[in-house]
This record gives sequence, C-alpha cells and structure tokens, in this order.
Amino acid sequence: MVISPELRALAEYMAGEFNNQAQALADPVWYVHLHLWHRPVPLNLFSEPSLILFAEQANIVNLNQPYRPRFIQLRPSLNPEFPLEAQYYMPQNISQVQGAGQDPERLQHLTPEDLKLLPGCTLNITYQVLSPNHYRFKAIPPKDQICCFSYQNKTYQVELGFEATPDEFFSYDKGIDPSTGKPLWGAMLGPFQFQKQSCFASLLPNDL
Repeated sequence: MVISPELRALAEYMAGEFNNQAQALADPVWYVHLHLWHRPVPLNLFSEPSLILFAEQANIVNLNQPYRPRFIQLRPSLNPEFPLEAQYYMPQNISQVQGAGQDPERLQHLTPEDLKLLPGCTLNITYQVLSPNHYRFKAIPPKDQICCFSYQNKTYQVELGFEATPDEFFSYDKGIDPSTGKPLWGAMLGPFQFQKQSCFASLLPNDL
C-alpha cells in the first residue's frame, strides 16, 4: 500500500489549527468556544504507509491547559467500501506531549512505544469528490464497535466521528455513559463546527 492522493488530501485538510468561534457565539448554551490543534507527527512510527496527527483541544479561556491528547493514524483500508480509515492512540505519557499543539517540538522524538493502541477506536472513512482534487471526507465508526480507554484508573467510553473539507473540520465526538449508552458531553446536538485558522499541511512528511 502507498499514500494515495486522497489519503494525503485528508491529512492536509485535517492538519491545522481550528476554532469554533462562530458556532459558540451563535449558540453559547450548547457549544463552548474551543481551540483544536491537529499537528503532523514528523516521523513514520509504523511499518505500514500512514500519516499521523497529534490532536488536542482547549477552552479559549484556558489555552495553556489543553486536554484530550490523542494520536490519529490515517491509513489505507482493505475494505473496498471504505477506502481509508483512522486508528486512534493514546499517549503513554501524557505530560510528554501535552501542549504539543502549540509546541510541536514535543513531537520530535516520539517512538512507537510512546503510543498506546486503542482497540475499538477505529473509523471508516469515505469521501465525496466535490471537484477535481477537492473532497469532503466523512469518518464513522463500524457498527457495534465500542471505543473505550482507561485514564487514571477510570474507564471512559467515546463515540468518534468527523467530517473534513479544506477549510472546515466537524467533530461528532461524544462521551458515552457505559451503563445507559446516553451521551454525557461533546456533540450532543450536532457536530462541533471548527473553521481552519492556520494550515500545517506543509509539515506532513513526504518521504513515504
């Protein structure tokens, strides 16, 4: 497998700095004003062809306190119905990478051992061709898949999903109550609608 033009386009669309200011001003009751970073990881940490982004976000009033650090591996899929997929990982040592959205130097010395695979946290990705070399990507979880992770001796369940275009990133991520299956936080009334403020596509590795 190789990095297809569509896979690289997806990574280029996602790589950047985003916020949802317009949405938060329009509906402040349901949507907090957030800043979101998707930083390209400059290293190839896997034997398979893929592109990796480090993601974290912060409340606009506490930009120095980012949270939800995660790694997103974008890679080809063997499923002809879903040509691409995203696999999520947790950092083994959160303090090692926390703040890398604003300080990408923290990502320069990662090794595969620094990433913890999250079983069940995979998204199937399809795309619509809007015009030549212009796409809209949509990522959804496989049916019956449950995405869970442990942090500070607690288990959390999340439902992941996103859409991406050159200038927008819509996040459908929700925290789920494992006992009831009901959403607790996140995109409960629709996606968080992030607008791209800065593009980091030029920082994606090319030698794959």
